[in-house]
Amino acid sequence: MSSPSDDQDLPPLSAAVFHVLLALAQGDKHGYAIMQDVAATTEGRIRMGPGTLYGTIKRMLQAGLILETDERPDPESDDERRRYYRLTDLGSKAANTEARRLASLVTVARRRGLAVAH
Repeated sequence: MSSPSDDQDLPPLSAAVFHVLLALAQGDKHGYAIMQDVAATTEGRIRMGPGTLYGTIKRMLQAGLILETDERPDPESDDERRRYYRLTDLGSKAANTEARRLASLVTVARRRGLAVAH
């Protein structure tokens, strides 16, 4: 992914990428914490396995959506084998763009009687 000049340059995100970005929007997390966040925010409907998560993370690192950080929230009680990930500016922009795209689609679905607001 190059540095897009506007939102139209950002392609739609896969569900896995969007969920990882949403998890990291609250702050740095290690892989297992990301998996737990996805399960919690989807009320258990989506459970990312390690293969899906780390394959997604690898692609996101290459695309510049996230970065690996050496900072640790509590180095004394943390497992040094854990890798922590952080949202980049591009990742934040991509997440915002995707959220707006999905909201727009839900609006269309509601207008067409396919999605009923609770």
